[in-house]
Parts: sequence; C-alpha cells; structure tokens
Amino acid sequence: MHEKKVDRFFLIIIFLLLAVGIAIFVSASLGVLAKNEQTFYAVLRSQLGLGLGLGLACMYLCLKINYKFWRNYSFVLFLASILITAAVFLPGVGWSHGGAERWIQLGSFTFQPVEFLKFGFVIYFAAWLSWAKNKVQDFRFGILPFGIMLAIIAFILFKQPDTKSFILITVTGVGMLFVSGTPIRYILGVGIGIAILLGTLVYFTPYLQERVQTFINPAQDAQGSSYQIQQSLIALGSGGVFGRGFGQSVQKFRYLPEPQGDSIFAVLGEEFGFVGSVAIIFLYILFILRGFRIGNRTPDSFSGLLVYGIVILITVQSFMHIASVTGVFPLTGVPLVFMSQGGTSLMVYLAAIGIVLNISKFQKHL
Repeated sequence: MHEKKVDRFFLIIIFLLLAVGIAIFVSASLGVLAKNEQTFYAVLRSQLGLGLGLGLACMYLCLKINYKFWRNYSFVLFLASILITAAVFLPGVGWSHGGAERWIQLGSFTFQPVEFLKFGFVIYFAAWLSWAKNKVQDFRFGILPFGIMLAIIAFILFKQPDTKSFILITVTGVGMLFVSGTPIRYILGVGIGIAILLGTLVYFTPYLQERVQTFINPAQDAQGSSYQIQQSLIALGSGGVFGRGFGQSVQKFRYLPEPQGDSIFAVLGEEFGFVGSVAIIFLYILFILRGFRIGNRTPDSFSGLLVYGIVILITVQSFMHIASVTGVFPLTGVPLVFMSQGGTSLMVYLAAIGIVLNISKFQKHL
C-alpha cells in the first residue's frame, strides 16, 4: 500500500498538549522546589530526560517502524510486559512506596512497569481481535480470551495494589471489543461482571472504601481523607474565569499534595482559570476525534483496533484524572497524560503516539 505523510493535524494536537504539559509541569514542580531542591531536580530530570527526551526519540523510532511489526511480535510483547510487571515482587528488584509495590529499581533509577503492561495488552488484544474477525460474535473467541487476559492482569495488579490501572485496561479492552463488533449483550455482561468484582473489592479493601466514602461526602474529613479533593476544588475555584496567571498558583506551594502529579489539573485550573481548563479539555476531545478518524480509515482491522485501543487508553486515563480532581469521580491517582509527573508513562505514551502516526501514513480516503 502506498505510504503517505503523517496526519499533520493529529501531530499538531500532540505537540500542543506536550507544550502545555511541559509548561504546567515545570510551574507545578515549583511547589516541590519550595520544599526540597534535590527532589525538584530529580523530578525534572526524570520528566524532561526520560519522559520527554527519550519519549520523543521512541516516538520517532515507532513512526519509522511499519505497524505490521507490532502484530508479528504482539504475543511476545504482551508476555514480556506481564513478566516485567510481575517482577515488582522479586526481592532486590521491586521497590515499594506508600504501602504499594509498583516500581522496579535499577540502581538509582526507578520506573513503573505497569505502563508497559497497558501498551502490551493493547497491542496483543488488537492482534487477537483482528485474527478472530467475525468469530468475536462467538463467546469463545471474544469474551472468553478477554476474561482470561483480565484474570492474569488482575492477579498481578490487585496484589500490588493498583486498581486504577486495572480499570483503565478493562475500559480500553471493552472499547476495543465494541469496535470489533462483539455483541452488545456480551459487553453488557462484562460490564456487570466487572462492576460486581470492583464492588466486592471495595467492600473488602479499606483504602478503596475510604475513597468511595470521600467521593460520596467530600466534606466528611477535610483534614484527612478529603484533604486532597478539598484543596483541588479550592485551587480550581480560586482560578476564576481567566486564572491567576502562569506560575502564580498559591495552592501548589503549601496545600496541594503532589501538585506536579495527582493534582496537576488543579494547578492548571488555578493558573489558567475556567477558560484555560476548558481549552485543555477541548484539546483532548480533538485528540480522540482525530484519533478515531485515523482508526476509521486504516488499511486493515489490526491497525484500526490498535489505533482505537491507544486513543481510548490515553483519553480514558486523562479524563479519569480530570474527573478525580474536579470531584466527579473518586480519587484514582492516575496521571494526566502528557502533563503529570511520570517519566515512564510519558515515554511509553509518546512511543504509542509514534505507532498511531505510522498507521496514519496508510490512511484510506473515504
């Protein structure tokens, strides 16, 4: 098939999100600088070096690799992502923080392997669904394999614990099932099953119970479990219509927990106001619309499902972050893609964007 130029409009959207993301990340990180200069420079090196620098290199490399490569090695990549995520439990390899075992430490370098698991899942599930084709109408070829993959992923992630990543992978998988033509009755069945599973998990997990209770009644413990959402809402409210101005956030210095990470949208809202917040949300909406347009014009089912999977994963994660900060959804701690702290996350997602750009070169004109 004749290769064309990349989708420029999609690329422009990505660079706009990156430009805003780096600017607001640096501004939010000043809150870290006020507390610990050494931590500030470590965070900056990770985000700008590993995340942005290596991420852009990976994006360029993936842009140059023909997308069919990923289908050929999809199972190997998925298996490797499972093994590396499970490696967090190995003594001397895994690193725990705040009661969670989600990191791998290599010398002074730490990273979250679950980011690779998200990526590996999307690639392999796209390959599986494109192989199954019309067989996805059959429970044995659509829902059953998805359930087996989720069971393996749940076993690893719930033990860490990392419920948010499980939710992200599940929603992405359900979206890919829908696009592939899986019957709605099966998808609804999956939704009910996952809801029961998560409900049971919340019932038996104190920290999840606390988050749900905080979501239902954000004012119940303003100095404890509700502190983060209270401070986030104060930051958003104090931004008004047009914001305090770039770099002028007050909340990031003393009040917001993790201003450069879990609370970055609150900093953005305080500095750029309602108008700036809506503009960023609009950019993410443009991202999903343009991404879906690329997915709809791909030359084969694998490339289409891969684009849809990547776009759904990034969009769902971004809106989960925004919804958590604004009190529309329980606090999850997921990073805002292209903006929040997380060098590994930014690097992996930029690599994924490179794959979408490569596929965009083969778009069909409808």
